[in-house]
Amino acid sequence: MLEDIHKELFGAIGRAHDALRRDLAKLRAGRANPNLLESIRVDYYGTPTSLSKMANINVPEPRLITVKPWDKTQLKAVDKALRESDLGLNPQVDGDLIRIPLPPLTEERRKEFVKIAKKYGEECKVTIRKARHDALDMLNEIENEGGASSDDVDRAKKKAEETVSDGVKQVDALVATKEKDILEI
Repeated sequence: MLEDIHKELFGAIGRAHDALRRDLAKLRAGRANPNLLESIRVDYYGTPTSLSKMANINVPEPRLITVKPWDKTQLKAVDKALRESDLGLNPQVDGDLIRIPLPPLTEERRKEFVKIAKKYGEECKVTIRKARHDALDMLNEIENEGGASSDDVDRAKKKAEETVSDGVKQVDALVATKEKDILEI
């Protein structure tokens, strides 16, 4: 029973790290990356649809992303979704292809991206702390019901704290790596 709680905590921390990696992948670090467009939704016949599910996204050059919708009638809708996104992109329609040039990042914009990366890191830490809180509550409940001795519960709590500490260190490492990547010219 105590081991199940630890496994659940470990899984929650892993999911938090995965979500952080996805969020950090969306941040631009000077070069084109298809993950940058992952969060964009296009109004596809009245249904918000992920851009990656309705178009081919390529990176032919380090500072260029191309988007080619499979349904050519949706070219204007894709262009509109790209322009309205909060990514500050300026797409250019070229026949049945949309070219998205990525200008070099200014120092001010890089610092802004670093702040966003740190915010994502803090959100991930909050999620990990919530998982720790839930695990400790379950351990206290098991102890109160007499499902395990207080010594076993104390050892399980210590193990949970160590797991959370390792998880937070990993979050710091992920954010530091992304920060270095963003600030690199």
